[in-house]
Amino acid sequence: MGEPYPAQVDAKQAKAEQLLAPFGVGTWHPPVVSGERDYRNKAKMVVGGTVDSPTIGILDADGHGVDLQACGICSPGHRAAFGPISRFITLARITPYDVPSRTGELKHLIVTESPDGELMVRFVLRSTEPVARIRKHLPSLLADLPNTRVVSVNVLPEHKAVLEGEHEIVLTEAQTLSMRLNDVTMHLRPQSFFQTNTAIAAALYAEARDWITDLAPASAWDLYSGVGGFALHLASDDPDSGPAVTGIETSVEAVASAELSRTDAALHRVRFAAGDATRFALDAPEADVPDLVVVNPPRRGIGAELSGWLETSEICHVLYSSCNATSLAKDLAAMPSLRPVRARVFDMFPQTPHFEVMVLLERVAAA
Repeated sequence: MGEPYPAQVDAKQAKAEQLLAPFGVGTWHPPVVSGERDYRNKAKMVVGGTVDSPTIGILDADGHGVDLQACGICSPGHRAAFGPISRFITLARITPYDVPSRTGELKHLIVTESPDGELMVRFVLRSTEPVARIRKHLPSLLADLPNTRVVSVNVLPEHKAVLEGEHEIVLTEAQTLSMRLNDVTMHLRPQSFFQTNTAIAAALYAEARDWITDLAPASAWDLYSGVGGFALHLASDDPDSGPAVTGIETSVEAVASAELSRTDAALHRVRFAAGDATRFALDAPEADVPDLVVVNPPRRGIGAELSGWLETSEICHVLYSSCNATSLAKDLAAMPSLRPVRARVFDMFPQTPHFEVMVLLERVAAA
């Protein structure tokens, strides 16, 4: 932060080109830039302070709360919501968790804003002790924040450096937040992953659709499919045309979100299933191997097993969207038969050194 934004983008582009230089990228498209601030659709904040004077932000080196309610990378909708939520914490007597003493209840606050300005508010608690008070006073929060659609409690009893636990209690009638990108509406459940920069995510999915439309695959797999962003953008609403798309994702919550989106859009040639991406590929019958595979893995990349399987398969094209160009380069080195014919940087995370890069790989004909 503090570096002029054009210089940030230039540095990210240079790093991507340097890391992928050994693989001979055919065409580098110009980077897709973001707004410099207000870009995050999800605020993941640590709650500190006291029940009468809570802080919403981060912790200092001693484990005490530092308030960041005015953080410039959070959306204006987040910043407008923090004040009412802070007052609600006091009203419902939800004692902030104190890390040094390991006492209290409220650990984190996770607020997601949709492109239509609706909110999902999640309270991460040490136990269910405050839930009854949260339920009792919830009408007050909804009155103060009428654009709130989903409110939930997540239970994280362990004292460890993770954001949330496995158990979720949804307190509102609505269970999902609608995330409308391009002409696709995705339904986000509380524990589902979604790209943090709405405008750049929309550009990423639109670009993927353009690149793949030119290939006209008959079938495709979307591995690490999340809530279905790539798969739903590749699908056709014509039951007799477009690729047959299968999305595979480990998160059951994300699969449920994707299935709801598929059903609402009446997409008959798309299906989603919960499972491990690598295991799914390795166990697939040869007759089921598709023309195209889309991968959008976590920062660690797709790994040696899946890279090796793609290398030895007969798949013609792979679309690889990566949030870590270093692991992408490692995976590409394990797939020498798949050459990157086009690539583009998407600045998903301004004011940080991180970025998304998408490459289209094409199988090189045997000599």
